[in-house]
Amino acid sequence: MAKINENFLNLKESYLFSDIAKKVDAFTAANPDKTVVRLGIGDVTRPLVPAVIEAMHKAVDEMGDAATFRGYGPEQGYGFLHEAVQGYYKSFGVTLDNDEIFISDGAKSDVANITDLFDQANTVLVPDPVYPVYVDTNIMNGRNIVYLDANEDNGFLPMPPSDVKADMVYLCSPNNPTGATYNYEQLKAWVDYANANGAVILYDAAYESFITEDGLPRSIFEIEGAKTCAIEFCSLSKLASFTGTRCGYTVVPKALTFAVDGKDVALNKLWLRRQTTKFNGVPYIIQRGAAAVFTDEGLAQIRENIGFYQENARIIGETLDELGITYFGGVNSPYIWLKCPNGMKSWEFFDYLLENAAVVGTPGSGFGKNGEGYFRLTSFNNHENTREAMARVKALLKK
Repeated sequence: MAKINENFLNLKESYLFSDIAKKVDAFTAANPDKTVVRLGIGDVTRPLVPAVIEAMHKAVDEMGDAATFRGYGPEQGYGFLHEAVQGYYKSFGVTLDNDEIFISDGAKSDVANITDLFDQANTVLVPDPVYPVYVDTNIMNGRNIVYLDANEDNGFLPMPPSDVKADMVYLCSPNNPTGATYNYEQLKAWVDYANANGAVILYDAAYESFITEDGLPRSIFEIEGAKTCAIEFCSLSKLASFTGTRCGYTVVPKALTFAVDGKDVALNKLWLRRQTTKFNGVPYIIQRGAAAVFTDEGLAQIRENIGFYQENARIIGETLDELGITYFGGVNSPYIWLKCPNGMKSWEFFDYLLENAAVVGTPGSGFGKNGEGYFRLTSFNNHENTREAMARVKALLKK
C-alpha cells in the first residue's frame, strides 16, 4: 500500500490568504451594497510597462516565424536575461558570474524548491512573524524549525542568537510582513554567524526595489563573506508587475560549498541538476519581457510604478500618524505593519475593519505568534482606493 508524506498532516488545514478570501466573500455576499477596499494581499495593480510590452510583442512575432521560433530553452534561463540581471546587480556594486544566476517562475517557487538540496535533519531558523511559505515548506519536509523572536523591542529585525546553532536561516529584507529592513552592519552579523556555523542563509530580496534610504543593502552579496554562505531569491512580481506574468531569479554563488566525504560540493551544481530535472524553464516570451525590465527605459518606467505605490504607503502612514497608531515599514517597503488599536487581537481587528469600514488587511497572527496584535496593510492599490480606505479607517477609529 502506498504511503503518504505524513508531514503534510502537520500543516494548518488552510493557507492564511484562503481564510481571508472566504471571510471577504461571505461579507460581500451579505452586503452587496458595500464596496470593499482590499489592502490585504501583495498583488500589484499597475500594468506592465511599455518597454516590457514592446519586448513581449516582438518575441511573440519571433515565435510565429520559423526562422526565429524557439522551442525548449535552457532550464536555467537564456543568456540574454542572465546578462541583464548581471548588469542590474552591477548598479549596486555586486559582480555575479553568468552561471550563478537561475531564471525561475518566481521567488515563491524557488524559496520552496531550494529545500530539495538540504537534508531533512537540518535545523531551520525562522524569524517570527514570517512569510508562511518558509515555514510550511519545511514542515512538509519534516525538518526541525526554531523560531527567532522579531518584535517591537528589536524593531522586528532580530539578530543572530548566541544559543542556537542553525543549519538553514531564512531572512527577508525588506521584510514581509513587517516592512523592516536590515542595514549593512546587521546583515554582516548574520553573514558572520552563518560562516562560523556552516549554515546557509536563504535570503529573500523580493522587495529590494522599494529601498530608498541610504545605508541599506539591496542584496546580501553587498556584504563581505556572503558568497560563501548565502543564496538570494529575487522576483519581478513587485519590481515590474510580473505577478501574473511570472518570472524571478535565484543567485547561487559558486563559492558556496560543503564538504561531503572529503570533497567540496558546490550548491550551484546541485541546484542546476535539480532545475534541469524538475523544471522546464520560463517561456521565451516572458524572458524577453523580463530582460526589458533591466534596460534604462524599462527601469525608468518601473520607477514610476514603484513611486506610485510609495505614495500610497505615505497616505497610509500619514493617516496612522494622525490616529496615533504605532507602525513599521512603509518607507523602504510596500507593507505597513501596524499595532492593532485598543488592544485588539489581529483577527478581531480584521473583522472589525471589514464589518464597519469594508476595508481588508491581513491579520498579523497569520504570520506567527509574534504577529498577534498586529495587522498588515499593503500599498498595492490605486490612489483613489487607498485614500478612500484611509478615510474610512479614520472615521471609524476616531469615534
